[in-house]
Amino acid sequence: MATHFSPCSSSSTNFLPSSCFKNETTVLFSRFAVTVPRKSTWVTQNHSRIQGRKHFHIKSSNGHPLNAVSLQDDGSPTAKEHDKSQGKEKPAIPISEAEKEESTLSITVVGASGDLAKKKIFPALFALFYEDWLPENFTVFGYARTKLTDEELRNMISGTLTCRIDQRENCEDKMDQFLKRCFYHAGQYDSEGDFSELNSKLKEKEAGKVSNRLFYLSIPPNIFVDVVRSASLRASSLNGWTRVIVEKPFGRDSESSGELTRCLKQYLTEDQIFRIDHYLGKELVENLSVLRFSNLVFEPLWSRDYIRNVQLIFSEDFGTEGRGGYFDNYGIIRDIMQNHLLQILALFAMETPVSLDAEDVRNEKVKVLRSMKPLQLEDVIVGQYKGHSKSGRSYPAYTDDPTVPKDSRTPTFAAAALFINNARWDGVPFLMKAGKALHTRRAEVRVQFRHVPGNLYKRNFGTDLDKATNELVLRVQPDEAIYLKINNKVPGLGMRLDRSDLNLLYSARYPREIPDAYERLLLDAIAGERRLFIRSDELDAAWALFTPMLKELELKKIVPELYPHGSRGPVGAHYLAAKYNVRWGDLSSDDS
Repeated sequence: MATHFSPCSSSSTNFLPSSCFKNETTVLFSRFAVTVPRKSTWVTQNHSRIQGRKHFHIKSSNGHPLNAVSLQDDGSPTAKEHDKSQGKEKPAIPISEAEKEESTLSITVVGASGDLAKKKIFPALFALFYEDWLPENFTVFGYARTKLTDEELRNMISGTLTCRIDQRENCEDKMDQFLKRCFYHAGQYDSEGDFSELNSKLKEKEAGKVSNRLFYLSIPPNIFVDVVRSASLRASSLNGWTRVIVEKPFGRDSESSGELTRCLKQYLTEDQIFRIDHYLGKELVENLSVLRFSNLVFEPLWSRDYIRNVQLIFSEDFGTEGRGGYFDNYGIIRDIMQNHLLQILALFAMETPVSLDAEDVRNEKVKVLRSMKPLQLEDVIVGQYKGHSKSGRSYPAYTDDPTVPKDSRTPTFAAAALFINNARWDGVPFLMKAGKALHTRRAEVRVQFRHVPGNLYKRNFGTDLDKATNELVLRVQPDEAIYLKINNKVPGLGMRLDRSDLNLLYSARYPREIPDAYERLLLDAIAGERRLFIRSDELDAAWALFTPMLKELELKKIVPELYPHGSRGPVGAHYLAAKYNVRWGDLSSDDS
């Protein structure tokens, strides 16, 4: 057993605690030996007894059958090492009906008293329970420093639980059943003793069954490692799997992100870390690859030969509203562009993966990110909203937030131009735009196609050929839709052209309520499906694109351009688009 002393010290950003671990044994993998953290059993070995039985499967978001409650993560380093010696990777281990009854799922929401847990995580878990997606034997524990009883936790979250619009007949009964499975334990995030007490409560509920444990870290990133260390040593499963969902932000730059990953991996393997970006669980983002790879009409057009530019747009019609203290440490680039929009870009631009398996999809995303030029400061515009009065109502400036310094230069708006250096996308600008306190709320991808060469109807459009440009729009939120802008003759004896939409509005076509992104992602984490979660090398490649520009932005103390609260953003964004002969698609009269 090798003992390793590592400082894992915090950077100047104070992103990590002063020490990632204290005199703990390190996870070391080689061909000849494996040593694991002291008393930590995040990965277990015994699974031979489940083979040869009738198997139980559920389907995850990629449509493939996956294990709801497997005895071991199939990504176990020890298992992989053994399988590689045999020349192949071992497939996922299926679960029998008997094993299903002998297993239990324990979900611990760390940071249970926070807004994210109350507004998103508990409602998502209830929605999964309501529609019978959770295994028969499961319990939910809330863990936080706030002193609460089980009943107080249930009262706190009951107000946020809702039933599907089309299935209300047994809502109250299902809600009561779910709340009876919810419990609470108060403790410090860095206390092994408190997590040991949690472990005792978990064992009591698991009643001797095979225990599979999922920890959701809904907490600030500076205490991730403390929680993982304490849970690893005192509350990990002894005979099943343990997985950890980690919320963004994953660092502030390449250095802090890399340090966080290194410290987490003192206690976890990569396959046990589920880095969640909830935008990857949104229905339209999920549908992006379906639209492209299962429709022959689109795939041949998906290249520089036909696409003139791609726009990824995110806007909110409200300001920080109480989150100013958190937001001021990160800004809109780190909060939205480096993760949400960049992840959508990678899915949009990737080559066809070998399969829908998680590693095949994530491999292609990493290739896209590594093919991109690091973002240059001259290709970035930053802004910050100022106070504004409209129709007798006053709207505050960003710096009016009492939690924000009066001299803050943190951008609440940013626009950027990115490029991919490969044969498919060479020379095509990918424009990103994200901002708060704008005129509307939306998130969408806009694909503008090239002009028709030698267009016979050119004179009918006048000099503005952009009006004749075909455009594919994927509206992620609100009012999910896919529509294609085409040129069409207006009925009549004359030759007058009109720009019309071929529109798939989800609410009209699919009357069922669309599941929340957290529901899909929680279900995938339980099933061990990693396709919609971010791998560490993917995270490294993403930060490598933004870190040099962010450092230069802060070093040169660039003052953001002010724009009125409720406007369309700073004028500089229009100049950036014009630099690459692009017009923002969301500013046209038919998209206002």
